[in-house]
Amino acid sequence: MNSEDVKKSVGETCIICDTKKTKGIHLYTSFVCTDCEIDMIQTETEDPKYKYFINKLRRVKTPPLYS
Repeated sequence: MNSEDVKKSVGETCIICDTKKTKGIHLYTSFVCTDCEIDMIQTETEDPKYKYFINKLRRVKTPPLYS
């Protein structure tokens, strides 16, 4: 069993809701579950949840690029 199989069977922690989920997307080295992804896409900029999502997404850091 490789590391990808282990991640899929155990799940990863979403940076938005902090729960372990098995389905979602990766933003650099961070994981966002499908539920939060859908919720973010449907949130209007005037909604208070929008600011919450922005603050949580600040935890996503671009990995350094070595040349």
